Amino acid sequence: MQIKDVLLAPGTGAFFYDDQAAIRSGAIQDGFVYVGEPVTPDFKSIRVPASSLSVGLVLADDTVVWGDMMSVQYSGAGGRDSLFETAQMSDLTSRVVVPRLLDVDASRYLEACAKVCEPIEDRRLPLAIEYGVSQALLRAAAHFHRKTMAEIVCAEFDLPLSTRRVPIYCQSGDARETNVDKMILKAVDVLPHGLINSRQKFGVDGQTFMDFAKWVATRTRQIGRPGYHPVLHFDVYGWIGQEIGLEPQSIADFICKVADTIPDFTLNIESPADFGSTQAQIENYAKIVSILDNRGSTARIVVDERCNTLEDVRLFAEAKATHLVQIKTPDVGSIADTARAVLICKKNNVGAYVGGSCTETDLSAQVSVHVSVATQADMMLAKPGMGVDEAFSIVGNEQNRLLAMLNRRRVQNENVE
Repeated sequence: MQIKDVLLAPGTGAFFYDDQAAIRSGAIQDGFVYVGEPVTPDFKSIRVPASSLSVGLVLADDTVVWGDMMSVQYSGAGGRDSLFETAQMSDLTSRVVVPRLLDVDASRYLEACAKVCEPIEDRRLPLAIEYGVSQALLRAAAHFHRKTMAEIVCAEFDLPLSTRRVPIYCQSGDARETNVDKMILKAVDVLPHGLINSRQKFGVDGQTFMDFAKWVATRTRQIGRPGYHPVLHFDVYGWIGQEIGLEPQSIADFICKVADTIPDFTLNIESPADFGSTQAQIENYAKIVSILDNRGSTARIVVDERCNTLEDVRLFAEAKATHLVQIKTPDVGSIADTARAVLICKKNNVGAYVGGSCTETDLSAQVSVHVSVATQADMMLAKPGMGVDEAFSIVGNEQNRLLAMLNRRRVQNENVE
């Protein structure tokens, strides 16, 4: 299946790009903006509206299938690609990627992705380009074969076609209390994220964070339906290490202390500390995991920062340096590598969480659902945006529609047999 033409359309992400270094350094929030000078290169202010770039593939029958490029909220932090700039990405895509797209067989998904995403001058393409183009190619293959994107992933990776629902995780943004209530009322599987990204939110010795964790547990019991028992997952953006110190034993002690305050819930702690490099992160996270496991703690460590690419995921999983990997889809690059990352985690008995960013779009979120279901990830992020309702609707409805189609396919196959 040849691609006849390629369209590019500038767009917006569903949230903002934020200068994490400036926020960690104490930038003060004034309403929705942060006051102060940016620190991370390419940021002209601490908070920047998220931009995106859509790539449309015009197929032989004139159908156009789309994918979206963008960066994550904290671009340029933790070893990530720099801030997304639409004009630069559009220029590079037009010059380098479009000729490649016009020269591939779009019916062969993995082969097409590999050819289009080849390095240029020994340097990998920007991960945002890989991400958007690989989404569009997956849609193209699904259109050609008259199957769902999930079925294409299963066929390409020789996976059984599963109809098991993947748990959904929601993030609250700064409107914590209101959004926690929304999550509980909608019986979200994993909540609330909490956006614990500053000293003010973490508190002296972590007391403010601990109080919030206890409140979430109490609130769940107060207004949740009978039998509702979500996993409590908090992203602390390295603040345990910032406030408590970078000694693995002290970090593990603090995590156990939090877990003891909410004994009836499974506790996930994402990004407990940033040790400054991928290798240091692996070594110290492995120590924290070992301490927690030896204590019999039910608390789980989730890695995000310093675990960006497929190779990073492999290193953390093989070193048992986390209980759960956030596979941050725009940072991984090609959506095919997201599938590979889930399979690597499963092979090493490490949890696989198909995440991403609030800065994404409806299209990238829908593709992530198909990859999550096809590979049977342990959980997936409700995205894009920070509003709960919209993201939970986009991801939840896409999953339910997909499962309905896969169940129908399963019945058809059984009748044929």
